[in-house]
Amino acid sequence: MPTALITGASAGLGAEFARQLARRGADLVLVARSTDALEAQAAELRSAHGVAVEVLPADLSVAEEVERVAARLRDASDPVDLLVNNAGFGLPLHFADNDIDDEVRHLRVHVEASMRLMHAALQTMRGRGGRIINVASVAGFISRSTYSACKSWLIGFSRWANAEYSRDGVTVTALCPGFVHTTFHERMGLAQGDEGVPRLLWLQAPDVVRAGLRDAALGRAVSIPSLRYKAVVALAGLLPRSVTAGVARRGRV
Repeated sequence: MPTALITGASAGLGAEFARQLARRGADLVLVARSTDALEAQAAELRSAHGVAVEVLPADLSVAEEVERVAARLRDASDPVDLLVNNAGFGLPLHFADNDIDDEVRHLRVHVEASMRLMHAALQTMRGRGGRIINVASVAGFISRSTYSACKSWLIGFSRWANAEYSRDGVTVTALCPGFVHTTFHERMGLAQGDEGVPRLLWLQAPDVVRAGLRDAALGRAVSIPSLRYKAVVALAGLLPRSVTAGVARRGRV
């Protein structure tokens, strides 16, 4: 049975990855900050699907806790076949008004933790085979404060790593959704219809996860769920940065 390690697994896309992978028979290692939420989720998945579920509480903005997750990924005696780097959070777009410590924590979770966990996973995946999915965003293709910059890094690094490590049997995919019905946007105070975000641009979490798993299985470096967001990304590549930055001010994450 394959084993998948999912960060940010207690809610949103992370929880949906856990549900879909459990239905497919994968054993799971669930990572998030809340022990109680993870334990409840693990019990539900074990009962519903008969899979093994390991709980690994960790705050990925803390170096020592990132290392604990990395050590699990380096454990060759119980290897992980799929890493889903999903943990993350949003901040208001006004960088100069944000607390700089919050911005640094944001960078650590989205970029540094993802990089460290990818590095750890590759230690046991190379030659044996494996998949890595980095949950990025269509925001990575446009100018949108530090969130956009972090996601742009994930996309660029995933593209390089997919080409570099495919020869070792490892695929790396950046999953790039737009607005998704999850608690991620709710925590930012943003719901469907708010701040000029059209209903058409909202995606369903199950559809996003299915697309990501499918494109990872196909070895694609970038997965953009839905034709509407493929069109958005294509258009963004043609327009001046000043124009896309102005449009991107709508919504908060």
